[in-house]
Amino acid sequence: MPHDHPKEKHDHATLNFPDGFLWGAATSAHQVEGGNTHNNWWKWESLPGHARSGQAADQYNRYEEDFDLAKSLNHNAHRLSIEWSRIEPEEGKFDQNAIGHYKAVLEALKKRKMAVMLTLWHFTLPKWVTDQGGWENGATVKYFVRFVEKIIPNLGEYVDFWITVNEPGVYIYETYIERAWPNAKKSFWGMIKSYLNIASAHKKVYKLLHKRYPAGKPVGIANNLLSFEPFHKHSLLEQLTVSLNDVFINHLFYLLTRKTHDFLGINYYFHVRFKHHGFVPDLAGSFSQTHEASDLGWEIYPEGIFDVLTDLSDDIPIYITECGIASTNDDRRNRFLIQYLQEVARAIKMGVNVRGFFYWSLIDNFEWHLGFEPRFGLIEIDYETQKRIVRPSALVYAEIIAGNGIPHSLMKFLGHTVTADEVLKGFDQKETAHQP
Repeated sequence: MPHDHPKEKHDHATLNFPDGFLWGAATSAHQVEGGNTHNNWWKWESLPGHARSGQAADQYNRYEEDFDLAKSLNHNAHRLSIEWSRIEPEEGKFDQNAIGHYKAVLEALKKRKMAVMLTLWHFTLPKWVTDQGGWENGATVKYFVRFVEKIIPNLGEYVDFWITVNEPGVYIYETYIERAWPNAKKSFWGMIKSYLNIASAHKKVYKLLHKRYPAGKPVGIANNLLSFEPFHKHSLLEQLTVSLNDVFINHLFYLLTRKTHDFLGINYYFHVRFKHHGFVPDLAGSFSQTHEASDLGWEIYPEGIFDVLTDLSDDIPIYITECGIASTNDDRRNRFLIQYLQEVARAIKMGVNVRGFFYWSLIDNFEWHLGFEPRFGLIEIDYETQKRIVRPSALVYAEIIAGNGIPHSLMKFLGHTVTADEVLKGFDQKETAHQP
């Protein structure tokens, strides 16, 4: 929930980040690889009216190219996931070629001297798992642990940070409440069982990974947190609603899995105001009509990431594992990066132990049920040719990384609309497009 910390007056001095700060971007396997024919999403996508991932960004074949671009943009870390259904396409049958492929992927990152943050489950499940009930089935916990046990000897040496599960709350919301994702159903008990089983899977995998790597290899999750605020500051009902939602959405999973987090992975996208008409509060503000917004209508509210970071009381490291904007207006992405990173720097100044930032996403991707229209990437994908085109905002981010801070020269982006030519000035324009 929001805090009433006084805001420092923003000056135009360079805002520096701690030494050793991780700078990078994130992707997930199904959203960029293409051809994940053995998971539950692939079958669901074939139904009428559903977006199809198809070839996606073809990163399964083009990962070296994408990692070269990330390295050229000064990234020193990368977050990615592996696709369970490629590795275990049938129950108990593991594909050594797929494991070998992911070993090559991680080796490619290490050769480029990039820290690896590996996500083990990023929403998709093997079709055979969902045929048995998915996360509602307690046996899925056992299957997931077995999958991790299989890959540890092959991939573990290349991993610097483990993410066990990604956004359990979002998975529950989209499957059981919004019912916009595969295997959706209206089932309160199914929802509860799935949530508890995902929590159990995290705890078991946490213990497994620490048994194999007792001296290090930090383990955590990537959790989607929201910034909540009452529409009327003096409304007790709205304040109560904010507090309850903050507990259930932002803190419940941590409470269920306490003492099994070496770091907190934070995905931040939404600021939500609660406004009541009569007795029952409703949502207002997450889809903005009064503030600047992304192409998806999501409100751009930089102060929200400050609120979320300062709301976390555990004194353990925090990594911002996702934060980004869907926009074909790259001037907007420039402002987004600078404004949000200003708030991260302010949280660090307040004593929050933030140690890294991963922009979502490195390249344009298949945005689940929303398809290919949302453009989150620092690197644009021409899906007809698979050509990679570095956006000017990626160069702004590269300049921030190079100085480990936001220099005075970039503050101009906050005051007016900046053209691509202005962004490119001072950079080597030969690197702004890359032909496969």
